[in-house]
Amino acid sequence: MAAAEAAGARPVNPWIVAPTVGLAALMEVLDISIANVALEHIAGSLAASTDESTWVLTSYLITNAIVLPMSGWLASTIGRKRYFMGCIIGFSLTSFLCGLAPSLGFLIVFRGLQGITGGGLQPSSQAILADAFPPQRRGMAFAVYGLAVVFAPAIGPALGGWITDHFSWRWVFLINVPIGVILSLLTARIVSDPPALIADRKARLKRGIKLDYIGFSLLVVGMCAFQIVLDKGQEDDWFASTLITDLSVAAVQCLTAFTIWELRRADPIVDLRLLGTRNFAVGNLLMLMLGFVLLGSTVLLPEFVQVMLGYTAEDAGLVISPGGFAVMFLMPVVGALVTRVDARWLIALGLLANAFALYRMGSFDLQVDYWTIAWARVYQSFGLAFLFIPINTVAYYGLAADKSNNASAIINMTRNIGGSLGISMATTLLARRTQTHQAILVQHASASDAPYRALLHTLQQHFMSDAGSAADALHRAQAAIAQMIAQQAQLLSFLDDFRLLALIFVALVPFVAILRRPRAAPGEGAARGH
Repeated sequence: MAAAEAAGARPVNPWIVAPTVGLAALMEVLDISIANVALEHIAGSLAASTDESTWVLTSYLITNAIVLPMSGWLASTIGRKRYFMGCIIGFSLTSFLCGLAPSLGFLIVFRGLQGITGGGLQPSSQAILADAFPPQRRGMAFAVYGLAVVFAPAIGPALGGWITDHFSWRWVFLINVPIGVILSLLTARIVSDPPALIADRKARLKRGIKLDYIGFSLLVVGMCAFQIVLDKGQEDDWFASTLITDLSVAAVQCLTAFTIWELRRADPIVDLRLLGTRNFAVGNLLMLMLGFVLLGSTVLLPEFVQVMLGYTAEDAGLVISPGGFAVMFLMPVVGALVTRVDARWLIALGLLANAFALYRMGSFDLQVDYWTIAWARVYQSFGLAFLFIPINTVAYYGLAADKSNNASAIINMTRNIGGSLGISMATTLLARRTQTHQAILVQHASASDAPYRALLHTLQQHFMSDAGSAADALHRAQAAIAQMIAQQAQLLSFLDDFRLLALIFVALVPFVAILRRPRAAPGEGAARGH
């Protein structure tokens, strides 16, 4: 509100700003998760294969990954309000084009453009919320933002399945248009840039704006290569593929050169020097792993119930939806607690609660019922609520007020990279561990193994009534056992994935001790949360 007064605008209640910018972030995050569900419908409608349709996701993720880290520089240069409004309008327009795409090629191009415009929505929303609330109530600002980035992946699959089943995959994109129009009108009236950012922008314009072409080129090539490696690595058998190997080398070289180059620049497009602040560095590590586990488990759980238990896509979405509503209820509670309780204790609680929930998922079997799975996700969501807000709160501690745009860009980039890594790891480990477990189990399917002989004989007798001969019954019994082995191997690989995610969160607990405790003394620069 102080920013609005200083800018000559009428003060606006932060609780009017919060739902507006929070909805913008929700729209962008939700669009990613509900588009995943629509891929098969898109492939069928546009006469493409399922593999080809995955480029609808890849093109978005590549351009989004490029824009996200430099969104802080863009917001500071253009003006945060202008940039935020431009992203909303651009996202709405490209969503409209995606919904009307006549072919897969056009859809991939439009999705790439959508990723460019959507890349600035998350960090801009977080920075606006951080500045709209006074320092002592900043936890509530991050609660609103957390609802968008944690709640959206939870309800996305169910909502996407419902939209595509009852309407058309095109409405997955077209639904953004009216929301974007409303958000544009509201943003124009209630959002304003704080004085520190206005002064910084004027100083930039006075010095003259010079785009760092070398840094920008290294970022584009590095992030493109990195995202393709993560998205297509398992599909192409990772480093057995020359393309994946070459892209991996290019990603490492370009991103390493980008880091060195940006650290030497006076006006970098990504201010990596912020990572020299202890809390911001550790906060980014925790946020990286939060994205890793959140997206990894969000992919694994629906796949588990569909592959192992035979759930439909819509039912699979309903399994994780209760967790989304749990987050929606808990976020405001945690937002209030973070101003009264040491945020480090809340982070430790969140890590352990997540580990407990994921360990429970690691004990699922083929007889597990819907509510056991849904409650495990609710327990995990409890932990997620106690992570997102406190991590953001401690990460901003000690940063200057004019660094909010860059800080938001980096921490959102970190979370998105963690999510991409989590999805890639989960799918790769699932495939590799299935092969490993199957190789181990097959060793026991031999004539020298007494339990195998007993089961084979039982099944052969069972099939004798249907088969034409004892030999036919034997073949059917052997096929049934092979199917059991494959099913059990896949089940064990799912359990391995869940347990690994649990161990990752347990291993992060000691890092909480490295964090400095934010002090809530108003008026102190450090306590401002920047």
